[in-house]
Amino acid sequence: QVQLVESGGGLVQPGGSLRLSCAASGLSFSYMTWAWFRQAPGKEREFVAGVSWSVGTPYYTASVKGRFTISRDNAKSTVFLQMNSLKPEDTAVYYCAADSRTVIPTKPRYDDWGQGTQVTVSS
Repeated sequence: QVQLVESGGGLVQPGGSLRLSCAASGLSFSYMTWAWFRQAPGKEREFVAGVSWSVGTPYYTASVKGRFTISRDNAKSTVFLQMNSLKPEDTAVYYCAADSRTVIPTKPRYDDWGQGTQVTVSS
């Protein structure tokens, strides 16, 4: 049984930082493509960042490039999203997702999803 459990969300002031974690079990962590998506109220779920086991270079949506960093720890079966210089428009529920494809899909059609963690950026 696949389980993806996110943590690390919360309330932060603009300009602040958060580190999200996604602990995975029940799948071949090292051979999966991993991504973070987010969904704000009334909006569609959007791709934030992804990393593939076959392509080392991560991919980011333009609005977070230079501020967010996705990383993975294969030994701990955990994916991270370090978020710096947070803005109010980053407020959303953040989801981690896993897929068996070798590319980094930017559409929300991944094999497995976590339950999400709320990130609120507000003063």
